[in-house]
Amino acid sequence: MSFTFDIPRIETERLILRAPAETDFPAFAAFYGSERARFVGGPITPELAWRMLAMETGHWALRGYGRWIAEEKTSGAPVGMIGLFNPEGWPEIEIGWDLFNGFEGKGYATEAARAARSHAYDVLGLPAVMSLVKPANTASARVAERLGARLEGQFIHERHGPMNLWRHPAAADLRKGAA
Repeated sequence: MSFTFDIPRIETERLILRAPAETDFPAFAAFYGSERARFVGGPITPELAWRMLAMETGHWALRGYGRWIAEEKTSGAPVGMIGLFNPEGWPEIEIGWDLFNGFEGKGYATEAARAARSHAYDVLGLPAVMSLVKPANTASARVAERLGARLEGQFIHERHGPMNLWRHPAAADLRKGAA
C-alpha cells in the first residue's frame, strides 16, 4: 500500500526526475551508508537511511516541493536525489544534489539541478535559490560553479556545522541570459 500525492515528473536529455519510491531504497541506503555521504550527514545505518528517504518524500507533502529521484533514462537506474530542499533549520530554499555510488562524474548533478532550478523559477515562481556545500566538498562546489552560482558566504548549521552558501543566478538574471 502506498500514499500518493502529486510530485511532478521532469525529463531532461538523459534523466527522469520522479517521485521517490520504496524500490529506490537499496541505492539510497548504499549511498548514505557509504563514506561518499560524509558531506551530507553520512555514513548512516539502513534504519536511518529509511527515515531520511521518508523525510525526503514527506518534504513534498509539507512544503509542496522537494527532491526527486533522478533516474537514468537508458537503464532506469536511480542515480541520485536532486531538487529543492528546505527543512527546518535551513536558511532558505536550496537546490541540493546527492549522486548515488557509481554515477558521479557524468554531469548528472548539473543536468538535474538545472532542471530543478527551472522548476523553482518557472513553475513555483521563486525569485532566487541557493545551495549549501560543505567546504571540503570540492566536487559539489564545481557543480555549483557550473550552474553559475557564486560563493556568497557561510552558514553554520547546528548538526552539519559550517557550510558554504552558493547563490544561484536569480530568475530575472537567467531570463536576461546569465548562466
